[in-house]
Amino acid sequence: MSLATLDVSQHPNLRTASTTLFEAKAKKQVTFEAIAKEIGRDEVAVAALFYGQAKASPDDIKNLAKYFDIDHGTLESQMSGFPDRGKSIEMPPREPLIYRLYEIVQNYGYAYKAVLNEKFGDGIMSAISFSTHVEKEVDKDGNTWVNIKLRGKWLPYTRF
Repeated sequence: MSLATLDVSQHPNLRTASTTLFEAKAKKQVTFEAIAKEIGRDEVAVAALFYGQAKASPDDIKNLAKYFDIDHGTLESQMSGFPDRGKSIEMPPREPLIYRLYEIVQNYGYAYKAVLNEKFGDGIMSAISFSTHVEKEVDKDGNTWVNIKLRGKWLPYTRF
């Protein structure tokens, strides 16, 4: 089993909670999927908590502290407050997988925009009222495929 770990040199601006959580994850040898099942969240949402890119609810903090046997007060002090999203990496990203996601938007962003505008009108897809899910697919030839579902509320532009 391969586990995602934290390379702090790649993310020098992460909160202290990231190190605390990744160390506990490595010690327990668990995947984000296993953690998600235990605490009742999607695995991408859990990973976002680990990277400090999502706000932890009191239940998230309580459940993570219990699951990893981390002092609740310590984790609460590290995870309370509001995330400072997007500052953990430089743009454009240099990590190849993240760059490929960025490249998808570079190559297909205007195509997505055109199709979305035709279907929904003038507006944007929210990244706040948003959810995502990752699935692994293996086709009949044994090729492995990635399915990433993005679900965002449509926000029409208003006239003022």
